[in-house]
Amino acid sequence: MSDVLTIGETMVSLRTRAAMRLGGEAHLSIAGSESNVAIGLARLGHDVAWLGAVGNDEPGRLIQRTLRAEGVGTAYIRFSESDFTGFIAFDQPAHDITRVSYHRRGSAGSTLTPEECATALETAAPRLLHLTGITPALSASARAATLAIAEAASDVQVSLDVNYRSRLWSRASAAECLRQLLPSVHTVFASEDELDLLTDATDPVAALLDTGIQEVVVTAGGKGAWSHSSAGTLHQPALPVTVVDSIGAGDAFVSGYLSATLENLPAEARLTRATTSGAFCVGAYGDWESLPTREDLTLITHTHGTALR
Repeated sequence: MSDVLTIGETMVSLRTRAAMRLGGEAHLSIAGSESNVAIGLARLGHDVAWLGAVGNDEPGRLIQRTLRAEGVGTAYIRFSESDFTGFIAFDQPAHDITRVSYHRRGSAGSTLTPEECATALETAAPRLLHLTGITPALSASARAATLAIAEAASDVQVSLDVNYRSRLWSRASAAECLRQLLPSVHTVFASEDELDLLTDATDPVAALLDTGIQEVVVTAGGKGAWSHSSAGTLHQPALPVTVVDSIGAGDAFVSGYLSATLENLPAEARLTRATTSGAFCVGAYGDWESLPTREDLTLITHTHGTALR
């Protein structure tokens, strides 16, 4: 029995520190919301596996090797002979402004099937299943797979990060799909402008809690985050750190929150670990490279510029 299973798309990433059109050096890595969360959880000491499809190509092998090196279970990776591994490119045309270009249409990551998801869920027997709103937006097959695994997870705690991507689908299409997932969901992560995708209610948080969702976690960047449950509402301010790169901060937050959830920590501690993980992420370049280990978590409390000797 594993702690967490997450499903989704992971791509090979290319990152430059200036406008990509100028050429120059690029950093090669991997990127994907669900695998970012998986890496974050693994670094915090949890047994986590990622399910996804990649091409039977060198980029796909890079994804497998990186996840394996980070302690993420890769038994559920499928290597496609007919589809390619997707790419994502990041460049910075101005300080702290990141431009993202995708090369993913028709990639292996969009070919997930309900059958392979059901098999992985049964085999992994996770305590928690983590889903995002990105996976069902990739294709009809990936949407069916996401809905099927959520429905099958009747005895598993399910978390959903809305993670709306306007390049993948319209708000109307997203709302139609995501609302079908809600009966299976225990914890929702959403930004303030994503709540209307889940409900038309004037008070969306109250409406979501009334449906049986146990926690609604609302993130607001520099304003911090709020945890809403039947026990009440808690707010955690964002930690005062210098933002170098905000890409991946939401995934880092989720990994910290789910880590504390798995340890049955109270809501305040869950928010603290989540915002701490997010602070680590924004302090350096990369989607997941600066995510903290368990030993790292206290480092953020040191005064800025401290040298540990």
